[in-house]
Amino acid sequence: MTDAEIEATSPPELRNLPDDFWQGARVVTPVSKEAISIRLDSDVVAFFRKAGPRYQSRINAVLRSYVDEMGQQKRRRPAKRAG
Repeated sequence: MTDAEIEATSPPELRNLPDDFWQGARVVTPVSKEAISIRLDSDVVAFFRKAGPRYQSRINAVLRSYVDEMGQQKRRRPAKRAG
């Protein structure tokens, strides 16, 4: 695909990005998904649905951020001394 084809099919919000926009990007390998049933507060679901399609993916992204942050905090904590 040529740069012109990419530009012609890109959404308007992705056009004219600064040259360094992707500098801090990281490759994320998709993990397999598991279909589950989960009970969420109705206002939480409404919040995500209001933003449009793929609300379940956004909920997953929020949960992924939480899991990643908790993992980082665990690695930063000093080990407890036996005592």
